[in-house]
Amino acid sequence: MFYTIGQRKKWERVLYIVLPILSVALVVLAYAVVQMRLPLLLPDAGEMWARFLKTFTNPIKEVNLIGHIWASLRRVLIALLFAWTLGISFGVMIGWNRTCKALFGSIFELFRPIPPIAWIPIIIMWFGIGEFPKVLIVFVGSVIPVVINTEAGIRMVEKEYIDVGRVFGAKRSQLLMEFVVPTALPSIFAGVRTSVSCAWTVVLAAEMLGADHGVGALVTRGWNAGDMALVFVSIICIGIIGAILAFILNKLERVVCPWNN
Repeated sequence: MFYTIGQRKKWERVLYIVLPILSVALVVLAYAVVQMRLPLLLPDAGEMWARFLKTFTNPIKEVNLIGHIWASLRRVLIALLFAWTLGISFGVMIGWNRTCKALFGSIFELFRPIPPIAWIPIIIMWFGIGEFPKVLIVFVGSVIPVVINTEAGIRMVEKEYIDVGRVFGAKRSQLLMEFVVPTALPSIFAGVRTSVSCAWTVVLAAEMLGADHGVGALVTRGWNAGDMALVFVSIICIGIIGAILAFILNKLERVVCPWNN
């Protein structure tokens, strides 16, 4: 049986819609099978739903689940705002200017391999366990991938693009802003997307070590109380928020970099 190009594209669109749904269904099915075999380790769907509702009827620390999610999300968004601004600026600087690369590149390479979690004890000792330390920890964890991808994107710009600009008499600053940075945008967005997942990981670790509000604090509370339903409700919320942020960034990239789609 032969298909026209239009029919083939139609089936491909259907397939790309079905496959994500199928993958989620398989994960849910695998969880259900494991839960039936190990009921003491994993809560069932009914328990998690009841615990989800309880977070609204009986708020933890006088804050419901939405409030805890917003507490974590606020820390992440503030840290990402600074991480994207400073990370992209620093990445462009060391990727475009050889002097800056020689001066600051070695320092960056020294700090880059250090896991963000390793900074948590130091930051807590210096600044305590308030809001600023948590935001700072998230910033440290999310700025590295932005710098790495931005620098790589700047350095990977083909020399021909720069030569074309020079032929038309563009100054060095014009070459950077009108030729190099736009060409490097896909790589920069790759770093931005990675920074979001890093930020979520780090903020949860920071909240688990000391916080009254936040999804990480809920995970710690559930763990200490043996409330696995609360732990899994928190984990599911983390996954959903992370997926929503990734979806938003993907749509934004399509708008800013339409040529890369």
